[in-house]
Amino acid sequence: MMAAAALSTGALIPESVLQHEEVAILAAFVAINTLVYGALALAKILPKIYVSDLLHRERRRLETRSIHPDD
Repeated sequence: MMAAAALSTGALIPESVLQHEEVAILAAFVAINTLVYGALALAKILPKIYVSDLLHRERRRLETRSIHPDD
């Protein structure tokens, strides 16, 4: 009879258990883990940033060194 009531309403945790310090530590860990996972997913979506693209153009060659001459 109690199992049927638990299945219909869901498994509930008593409030006294949720107020323990261990549960707060676990909740903080889950929150930080979620933020890190979200940041990594966002970093994977964004385009890569290359440091060489951010440098001044003065350091680049003025003439091409390609084997194909410019027309």
